[in-house]
Amino acid sequence: MISLLQKNKVIIFSVIYCILFSGNITAKVSKRSRFENLELFNKILYLIESQYYRDVDNEKLINGAIRGMMNTLDPHSAFLDEKVFAKMQEDTSGEFGGLGIEVTQKDGVIVIITSIDDTPAYRSGLRPGDKIVEINHESILGATLEEAVKKMRGKPNTKINLGISREGVVGLKYFSVKREIIKVKPVKYELIDDNYIFIRLTQFQKRSASSIIDALKKLKKKAKKSGGAKGIVLDLRSNPGGLLEEAVLVTSIFLSEGVVVSTEGRNEQNKEIKYVKKTGYKELKLPMVVLINGSSASASEIVAGALKDHHRAIIMGTRSFGKGSVQTVAKVDDKNGVKLTMAQYMTPTGKKIQALGIIPDVELEQLDSDWIEEHKEEAVYLREEDLRNHLTATVETEEERNQRVKKEKEKRMERMNKAKNAEQKKKKEEKIYVKYKPSADYQVIQSVKHLKSLESFIESTKSKM
Repeated sequence: MISLLQKNKVIIFSVIYCILFSGNITAKVSKRSRFENLELFNKILYLIESQYYRDVDNEKLINGAIRGMMNTLDPHSAFLDEKVFAKMQEDTSGEFGGLGIEVTQKDGVIVIITSIDDTPAYRSGLRPGDKIVEINHESILGATLEEAVKKMRGKPNTKINLGISREGVVGLKYFSVKREIIKVKPVKYELIDDNYIFIRLTQFQKRSASSIIDALKKLKKKAKKSGGAKGIVLDLRSNPGGLLEEAVLVTSIFLSEGVVVSTEGRNEQNKEIKYVKKTGYKELKLPMVVLINGSSASASEIVAGALKDHHRAIIMGTRSFGKGSVQTVAKVDDKNGVKLTMAQYMTPTGKKIQALGIIPDVELEQLDSDWIEEHKEEAVYLREEDLRNHLTATVETEEERNQRVKKEKEKRMERMNKAKNAEQKKKKEEKIYVKYKPSADYQVIQSVKHLKSLESFIESTKSKM
């Protein structure tokens, strides 16, 4: 007689064989019907319940199977259990408990897309691209995105320890971050060089568009004292996205008409098109630069793509994240839900955003302005003024000559001191948190320079007409 253990081994081997080779069998015969696959699932579930070496939680098994099914789709589709589903509304309300980071999952690892300005994560030095390997000294490799997010959220003023894998750094870096109620201020603004409007949008949430309008009105009024506003820099760097409707409203401020974004789904007849809102406050004349980077995602890419395709703005920076898929949250029952990818976003000219991102018109890497200043090299040229007995444009008095020589000496000393200080001030690998200043941001400086050159070009063209 065959023992019970041997029977069980035969049954288990048969099931494993079916799972491994069912693909080859079905390819030769015909695809399994949905009901046949469900029957297979039921058989395996029954086998686990009856033969596994100890009792199992039926609900846990089913939930695990659903999560596994969702993981075969894409990183943005997910099963939402009771706790996660209940918190879904917090993400775009502008106030939630946590660290202030936007994360995604890549190859089974949780990766930071961006650290939101003025949040615990931002102040602690967490960076885009950091891989979260441990939470409170427990490995989360292989955990789902929802499980990781759940672990990171908690009561305000409680600490969490993150083990981070960072490119170029050997071993794990550990960060102790105190959770806070995250109050996101979506819009920050400043007038640069008296005439150039700088607006930074950190997230697309309720009232983002109206906040931009308020900022435009205030800065245009302030710029009147020095000849009026001459250009706009809209900063969407490290903006992870948010509400689609706000993206449409923000775009509509700078366009009079046309398509903002369209969607391409499974059914071509269900194509959805979002158009520019023709009413409301408009800013259509001032030249404009939009800044993006590799952490600009979703709604940020929709706005940048629309303004680029309509030739309303010059896009500067680096290629965006490439999150161009549309998700919907569906309620499954009283407790659970599903986040499911339904379509892909298309720019007004029909370009896909998903995985491709928005390509800037002007590629511009972010550099440290202080580093550039410290390492600036001034080439030494022999000029007319260096020639013996050179002819001066005007007759130079003795006093003017002495002032010129003095200034030249001061410049030489300044260069020497900068070189000396550069060695002493070598920046540590971790930056000390300082308040952000747009006027000291290399990419913002270059954007303003671009607007100034554009203004000069327009003026010279007018004078020739």
